[in-house]
Amino acid sequence: MKRLSNADPLEDSKMSFGEHLEELRSALWKAVIALFLGFLVGLLLGNHFIEFVKAPLVETLNQLDQQRGENDYAQENGKASESDKHFTKEGYVRERFILDPQSLIETLRGVGVSIEPPEELPEQMDLWVWRPADQQQLIAIGVQDVFTVYIKASLVVGAVLASPFIFYFLWSFVGAGLYPHEKRYVHIFLPFSIGLFLLGATAAFYIVLKYVLVFLLGFNEWLGIEAMPRINEWLGFVLILPVMFGLAFQLPLVMLFLDRIGVVTTKMYVEYWRYAVLIIFILSTILTPADPQSLLAMAGFLTPLYFGGILLCKYLPKGQASFAERLDS
Repeated sequence: MKRLSNADPLEDSKMSFGEHLEELRSALWKAVIALFLGFLVGLLLGNHFIEFVKAPLVETLNQLDQQRGENDYAQENGKASESDKHFTKEGYVRERFILDPQSLIETLRGVGVSIEPPEELPEQMDLWVWRPADQQQLIAIGVQDVFTVYIKASLVVGAVLASPFIFYFLWSFVGAGLYPHEKRYVHIFLPFSIGLFLLGATAAFYIVLKYVLVFLLGFNEWLGIEAMPRINEWLGFVLILPVMFGLAFQLPLVMLFLDRIGVVTTKMYVEYWRYAVLIIFILSTILTPADPQSLLAMAGFLTPLYFGGILLCKYLPKGQASFAERLDS
């Protein structure tokens, strides 16, 4: 092992505990300011965002309502005709009305319609009516619910708009505690970090959320309980899932970062992959709502991402060796 000279070239990069706290305070304040400015812009776009997040729930409720009508009709009348399939495809739902023939005749006579009923009237008549399926609505119980939802939506829009700056400030704080030759990883990883966060949030909103909704609302259909979701509760649910997925998708980048600064080696990732998968399932339980669909979805995404992180560590070209490797050389 080569002897290090008395003049440590990394001496200037050392920071005291107080200086680290000051860097953290500065990074957090800058992130809060960026979030506040994004929130001001979000106040102009909050109503559009609410319509955006309502769409998956309303669509799923409409589909379940349509399926319920089709099942009821099939039990009474058998297989649907081609014209029935056309109405279904156009988004219409069957609804059953039970009529009393005698009351119907009396009503018609009351409005001047002359009608001669048959000698034997059935006890009841089934009338199936097509109606549009887009009648599902979210409700707000409290007087302040709508205002609270609007503020939350504006805050979320602001957080999305400010996310590049927030990530930059937080990664800058991480970089302040690294050696000079390691700080370049911050500038390399920052755009990938933002991209992975947006990829995870998009996957959760457009892929996972649909299956979670079908699974959860399926219990309402099974138990015969009408679902009337509150917009406030729905917004909280629809936000936590994409955010948690966005954070979880940072996994391969964190793995690569720890490998490049010498904290963990690629060999350790390979040797302990079974423990890593177990930890992934435990974290998925913590980070997702209390339903098996979202848990399995997150674990299903993170497990390939873990092995993708191993491939990144193994095949992505290295620049300068880490400080630990330089000491061992």
